[in-house]
Amino acid sequence: MYGNTQFGADVEEVSLTADQRQTLRSDLTHVATGLREVLPDDFAVGSEITSGTNGPRATIAVQPPLGSVVSAGYSPTPEKISITDAERDDLVHGLAASAALQVKQAMTDDAAPTAQ
Repeated sequence: MYGNTQFGADVEEVSLTADQRQTLRSDLTHVATGLREVLPDDFAVGSEITSGTNGPRATIAVQPPLGSVVSAGYSPTPEKISITDAERDDLVHGLAASAALQVKQAMTDDAAPTAQ
C-alpha cells in the first residue's frame, strides 16, 4: 500500500512559513494519533519534518514488533501544503495494513499463533 511511498511532487522547491510548518506538523500528529488508535501498543509510531534539497519533507513511520519499518513521505507543493482528511485516513489505513503485513511476513510458519 503506502510502505515507503512518497506523496506529492518533489520537483518544486518550497519554503514553509512558521504557520505552514505548524499546520503540517499538526497533520502528521493527526495521522500518528490515528495509527496509535488502530494499532496495538507494540507498534512504534513516529513522524518528522525534514529539510531536503527540494524543500521540506514530512515522513510518518511505523515500526512493527516484527518486520521492517514502513513509512510514507509527503513533499508539500506551493499549491498544497497540508494533508487532507481523506489523505490522512488513507495514510492511517495503508500504513496500519502494511505494518500488520510486515508482522505476518516476519512470522515463521511454525510459530504458535497468539489467538485462534
